[in-house]
Amino acid sequence: MDLASIVGIVLGIVAVLGGMILKGAGIGVLINPAAFMIIIIGTLAAVTIAFPMRELKRVPKLFGLIFKEQQLQSDGEIIKMFSSWADLARREGLLALEGRTAEVEDQFLKNGLTLAIDGQNADYIRDVLTQEVEAMEERHLSGALIFTQAGTYAPTLGVLGAVIGLIAALSDLNDIEKLGHAISAAFVATLLGIFTGYVLWHPFANKLKRKSKQEVRQKMMMIEGILSVLEGEAPRVIEQKLSSYLSMEEREVIMAESGASGLGKEEA
Repeated sequence: MDLASIVGIVLGIVAVLGGMILKGAGIGVLINPAAFMIIIIGTLAAVTIAFPMRELKRVPKLFGLIFKEQQLQSDGEIIKMFSSWADLARREGLLALEGRTAEVEDQFLKNGLTLAIDGQNADYIRDVLTQEVEAMEERHLSGALIFTQAGTYAPTLGVLGAVIGLIAALSDLNDIEKLGHAISAAFVATLLGIFTGYVLWHPFANKLKRKSKQEVRQKMMMIEGILSVLEGEAPRVIEQKLSSYLSMEEREVIMAESGASGLGKEEA
């Protein structure tokens, strides 16, 4: 479970409800079926018009990605794995890595390693794997775009809901007290539109983009690792090269562990 997503939504709700209470606005005014219909169904309608059905079918899966912790292999484990493979390949040749493919769970990494073992040249491997990463990134961005557009439509629909509410309120000016409640209720749609747009949909899109960026970074690190093993680079060199994808703190930890365990020592 992605705790940050849950905490963020809860804090957003608390901020709005708490602000309403402090301002003296009754929370009961939020019980407005018409406002919810305009914002929720209206946003759904706009998004349905904007995107093909084949992309909209992915929305339930996208929600799963938002609320589930990203399952990526540790960068440190990947670097150690490539260091081990490089050492084995330098001692026994690339074909010695064939038995290691069964241990690899990541299909992208397995495909890249297989291409190297099969004797494909570095340029071909880089092109194939890079195209796969680009296609994956495009799929991820198309999913995030759905939420970005929803975040754009919702606030505008909130204004539409307020206009509809004001039309209904101003249709009868005889009861001033009733008119005040009607005008107050009219702006509930605006509140819901802004809240869903800027506390839910846009942040959801940013979360998906962030997770996509992390996965792309790791895939690019894998490509560099595969090509480095193919070119026969020393384990220590590979560790230093792949560590450049990490933050300074992570890099220091990886290099310290490498030095302590003796990994990456070049053979005389």
